[in-house]
Amino acid sequence: MMKQQFAVFVLRWILNSFGLWIAVRLLGTDIATEAIDASYGIFLLAGFIFSILNSIVRPLIVILSLPAILLTLGLFVFIVNGFMVWLTLQMTPQLEMTFLNSIFAGMLLSLINYIVSAALELKALEKEER
Repeated sequence: MMKQQFAVFVLRWILNSFGLWIAVRLLGTDIATEAIDASYGIFLLAGFIFSILNSIVRPLIVILSLPAILLTLGLFVFIVNGFMVWLTLQMTPQLEMTFLNSIFAGMLLSLINYIVSAALELKALEKEER
């Protein structure tokens, strides 16, 4: 069980790193796009930070912003996701993005995480059927 959880975390880490690479490539500032050529290790670090923040900090922020989420019928979740991306990029050296672009990057990363979760659920259902 623990190996499976670790494998899921590593998979999310790699895919989040790839998603951040795409997001910074499309939406980042000139300084950030220069960092793309410098090192892919920066994006692995950013993906790791994002995965940790998503696991620990995001649930707390969602709970605290629940009134705004309910008031906007769930649309405030995009702001929360954008904040998580923005916070990640603030903690990662050489990567920059405006908050508005972080919201769009958050949408992209949410889509990636949704696809990973759906694929893992399908795999779990296939195992149960056997």
